[in-house]
Amino acid sequence: MTDNQKILDLAYEAGAILLENGAEISRVEGTMRRIAGHFGVEDESFFVLSNGIIAAGDGYARSKFIPIRGASLDKVVAVNQLSREVEAGQCTLEQIEERLQQIRAMKPKRAWEQILASGVGSAAFCILFGGGFADCLASFIAGLLLWVFVLFIGSKHLSRIVSTVTGGLLSSMICFGLYRMGLGSHLSNMIIGAIIPLIPSVAFTNGIRDMANEDYLAGTTRLLDAMLSFFCISLGVALAFMLDENLFGSFLKLDPLIADPQTYSFLVQLIAAFLGTMAFAVLFGVPRNFYFDAGFCGMMGWLLYLILTRYSAFSAVEVMFCATALVTLIALLQSIGRKCPITVFLISGIFPLVPGAGIFWTSYNIVSNQLPEALNTGFAALKATVAIAFGILVVMELNGKGRIWKWLKKKK
Repeated sequence: MTDNQKILDLAYEAGAILLENGAEISRVEGTMRRIAGHFGVEDESFFVLSNGIIAAGDGYARSKFIPIRGASLDKVVAVNQLSREVEAGQCTLEQIEERLQQIRAMKPKRAWEQILASGVGSAAFCILFGGGFADCLASFIAGLLLWVFVLFIGSKHLSRIVSTVTGGLLSSMICFGLYRMGLGSHLSNMIIGAIIPLIPSVAFTNGIRDMANEDYLAGTTRLLDAMLSFFCISLGVALAFMLDENLFGSFLKLDPLIADPQTYSFLVQLIAAFLGTMAFAVLFGVPRNFYFDAGFCGMMGWLLYLILTRYSAFSAVEVMFCATALVTLIALLQSIGRKCPITVFLISGIFPLVPGAGIFWTSYNIVSNQLPEALNTGFAALKATVAIAFGILVVMELNGKGRIWKWLKKKK
């Protein structure tokens, strides 16, 4: 292998690690080109899709299929740091190769950490959507058991579609069982909290960012993948209602979503948003030293959401847009200050705003034969999704070509 081919091979490996672990397309392409360009390889040709990389140049050709899956953002941070060091001329080819091997060999968060994080995240989001403390405990139990299933059965023995449907069914049935045993008083809040760990935040957020970078093919693919996951979760919840009806002989009617007075205060809501966002930072493999930043980002977005919802005349769509824009701006500033990809903070920080309640109520209204209500809740969830997308797009466009970073440098 010539030196140029080795350079391309290392650039390709760096890009593959990024794409496998939740980086957006523009970062993958940019990192590959920076590494190759630093060593004087100018005729490289990299083509990155949402699920694959093609690289060619100087007699070198390589391609690989990389399926869309979860995230391990600590690896994204590590490759990003390596690319900075390469640009600064601090690494030889041998050192880059060794570092990439070490990064690929990085182990995911321990199983008990992920299981606990899923439980805490489910409990926290149950509170955010109006559940009381008893409901929160039920969601915590369901979240724990859901992630045990995901880790040891779903991710190892089932396809993503079957795993997501089964996960939605399992977490919902656990909530049904606990509710019928007397734990919790708001079944809807319990289930909404329990299914939250299944929400495809990585595919959803990166799909929007790819669209913002005018990579419409990758953006559309990732957004379709996210929509498919939303559908699978809804199907799992709907199957749970049908199974419960068959077991007990009657359909369990639910009251409209009501905020429990126990958890309505700003203090409880903000603590729940902070802990819930931190919990999902664990599930997404965010480095431990960024947990607080991710939690702060999600909490501030939820604070603005609460203020606008309770004290302004803004519509739900306007509230969602403003809260998303704030989360994106904070994530951008954190990425500049911490010198790491914005994805680390944005994917976790956006989580409190994802329309999990809309997914649940659409499923419920369909299985209870309330089709007009199902259309209303489904359309409301779609509008919230569009508002989130535009909130991210607007801030990213304002920062086009690093405008905010350049402005901050001038202020120093």
